[in-house]
Amino acid sequence: MYGLKKLLTMEEERLQKLKQIVDPRLDLAPEGNLRITSSGKIVQYMRCTDESTKSKTQGTYIKKENKDLILSLAQKGYDQKIKRLVDKRLKQIQALNKDYADTEIEAIYNRMNDKRKSLVKPVEPTYEQLLTHWKSVPYVGKDFEDVKTEIYSKKGERVRSKSEKFLADMFYDMGIEYKYECPLHLKGYGIVYPDFTFLSKKTYEEIYWEHEGRMDDPEYVEKAIRKIDQYTKNNIISGKRLILTYESSTYALNTTVAEMLIKEHLL
Repeated sequence: MYGLKKLLTMEEERLQKLKQIVDPRLDLAPEGNLRITSSGKIVQYMRCTDESTKSKTQGTYIKKENKDLILSLAQKGYDQKIKRLVDKRLKQIQALNKDYADTEIEAIYNRMNDKRKSLVKPVEPTYEQLLTHWKSVPYVGKDFEDVKTEIYSKKGERVRSKSEKFLADMFYDMGIEYKYECPLHLKGYGIVYPDFTFLSKKTYEEIYWEHEGRMDDPEYVEKAIRKIDQYTKNNIISGKRLILTYESSTYALNTTVAEMLIKEHLL
């Protein structure tokens, strides 16, 4: 399952943080445990130790005025349960995380030599197989009738702006396959032409990149908002299958942000 390795690592980090909270608190916790008894509206707090348990006594009565001790023992009981669970889950997750890889099924096929591969049908298509098929599907992009300038990417494709060229060249240099302005039908809206379309290595789904380049043009912005909303209504959610970058006449494409988005979604 793609993405499980990342989730396992995130959960391990979360549990380690919890452990860093409860372990020091337990080191400083008072001796004994809290027992609470009630009869009607009367509540009593007892401090139980190993000795009181052995002698089958209820422990030592804690006066309500000693609120700090009551709170400390209550917190200790909670922290002990958290620690037991966290230690148990950490052991399980660390063992799985050490042994697991997102690509382990695909790797069995990829490690074969070409002659053996030709004799075997993988239980799941590999990413390279899917990518080859994806690239082979022809499409017709938007025309350039209203575009006067001619700008070409390193891939040799004509693009509409210097920013699109910058993005296309980044993808090319990083070995990321893409389709430029490949038509996409959004139900309830019609055909759109995402600036770039990718086949995700992680999910095997298509990911779309829209660069909104005239964000100080009110008419342009309104159209962009309507289009982005339609992506969402078609379950193409920003931050998941839709990547957005922005630009205006006074604010250029942020290259650092673009690199971060590439690393997060496309590598």
